[in-house]
Amino acid sequence: MTSPNAPRLTVWNEYRHELENPAVSAHYPQGIHAVIAEGLRAHGFESVQTATLDEPEHGLTDEVLNDTDVLLWWGHKAHGDVSEEVAAKVVARVLDGMGLIVLHSGHFSKPFKTLMGTGCDLKWREAGERERLWVVNPAHPIAQGVGEHITLEHEEMYGEHFDIPAPDELVFVSWFAGGEVFRSGCTFTRGGGKIFYFRPGHETFPTYHHPQIQQVIANAARWAMPTASAPRSFGHRPEPLEKL
Repeated sequence: MTSPNAPRLTVWNEYRHELENPAVSAHYPQGIHAVIAEGLRAHGFESVQTATLDEPEHGLTDEVLNDTDVLLWWGHKAHGDVSEEVAAKVVARVLDGMGLIVLHSGHFSKPFKTLMGTGCDLKWREAGERERLWVVNPAHPIAQGVGEHITLEHEEMYGEHFDIPAPDELVFVSWFAGGEVFRSGCTFTRGGGKIFYFRPGHETFPTYHHPQIQQVIANAARWAMPTASAPRSFGHRPEPLEKL
């Protein structure tokens, strides 16, 4: 793995909505991935590449994945188009230590569902209502510099129950103008890898241009970096540590 001072990030995006829906391309003319990547560069990350669904191997070749310390994933309408082989490679890299940040509708992506081991379903409504994300873990590194809450004037609603395992840590909880609440910032550990799920980011709203949202994503990328840990070994041990 690379030095923590020079993390290698890959932003993955379906890049389908932006090519088909003028309401999406108005906010993201170069794609959602381009805006997320630019926000990360603005926060000091020098090695940021992008990959999209319709590239060969979805842009996630062995070379790309092996050169990625943290993978950021945005998906929505084409989860089923992601090959089982590529999804399995992403899962394997997370278990081996790669960080994973799953954004918005990525909760239904193949890698995230596999890593969670649950259906990852939820309630939703597209009404452009106000969302207020409350910081419920102000000491967490992902919440640093964000303030007490983030207010988004227009967002898609996600509501509980969110069918995920209990998070290791809960960083944000959302309230929506329609009355629902949602666990919007959740951390998990799977194998050697750290995972952060972050809810905001519906494609028809300029959410990823928002300075506080960009701050959270940058914080999460730093937090999810692979770190040194005790060795992990598995399998048959013919030689015992003690004399039998």
